[in-house]
Amino acid sequence: MSEASHEASAGLSRGTRVLIALAAAVLVFGGVWLARDILAPAALAAVVVIIAHPVRRPLEARGWPRWAATTAVIVVAYLILALLAVLLLFAAAQFAGMLPDYADDLEAVAASVTDALAAMGLADQAADAASSVLNADTLVGIATGVADAVLGFATAFFFVLAYVIFMAADAARFARAGGVFGSPGADAVGARYFTGVRRYYVVNATFGAIVAVLDGLVLWGLGIPIPIVWAILAFVTNFVPNIGFVLGLIPPAVLALVVGGWPLALVVVLVYCVINVTLQVLVQPKFVSDAVDLSLTLSFFSVVFWAFVIGPVGAILSIPLTLLVRALVVEPDPTAETLRRLSGNPKLKEAGHVVEPS
Repeated sequence: MSEASHEASAGLSRGTRVLIALAAAVLVFGGVWLARDILAPAALAAVVVIIAHPVRRPLEARGWPRWAATTAVIVVAYLILALLAVLLLFAAAQFAGMLPDYADDLEAVAASVTDALAAMGLADQAADAASSVLNADTLVGIATGVADAVLGFATAFFFVLAYVIFMAADAARFARAGGVFGSPGADAVGARYFTGVRRYYVVNATFGAIVAVLDGLVLWGLGIPIPIVWAILAFVTNFVPNIGFVLGLIPPAVLALVVGGWPLALVVVLVYCVINVTLQVLVQPKFVSDAVDLSLTLSFFSVVFWAFVIGPVGAILSIPLTLLVRALVVEPDPTAETLRRLSGNPKLKEAGHVVEPS
């Protein structure tokens, strides 16, 4: 054993070092939480630039100047953001405009649910809870909250647009550098991260579009109001791992209960289960796993964690942010084989990658 290794082994115990690392992580993520209004738009802009950056390569290969290729990357990034903004604004406006037309029906359904619970002998608190969930004022409040969230997103949109310009320009400069992150091992980690993020969103966008079309057509055939809004919701919630299916199911199921009673609501739930469970639970995870190599448990936990740390956008960016933490903390450490296995990436050495200490 070398002198340095002996001194390290004679120093702090492993448990103490783990506790210090956890305490440092709490401080770091506490700072991220305090700066979430600044960091969330930056994270969104970074992911969009990562997705749009490959546009540069074929353009420069055809002889385009660097500034023109950078402009093309910015345009593609802006188109992605504009599409998301239009979808969210349209869905929010349609949902808010629909609620007044069904206020009386919502009240009637709430009363019937309350009576049914009371007849079953359930506690008054449960009946009151069910009544409040289906109360028109509650749903109007939800719609207002959605509108406020969209407004907040629009307020931060300016910063996202500015970040995209600067990040795209920096990406052009880094692309021409020999070693972007300082060593071949670090460059390999960075390349895997960027590729994993792109593959993840390509897979999710593809399956999200398929699910949205199928759900929208079925809801339209069943006569559910504003099916295009629920199709948009299904597409957006597909980017939320594990729990996105449930988030996309609740609103159309409640609306089906209002317009058609329990039979129609059960049909909607059954159809969603058949379509979404088949595609999102049985098929899509295989492609996502191949793209990012994250365990299912870590994927689920990352949604809750990042939504708490940086807000609702954290649920959509949870996988890229988790991959970033793994790339910065776990992959550069050759002694972190256990953490790599727990994160779902046990074959790092077998893949032929050289990972050097940072």
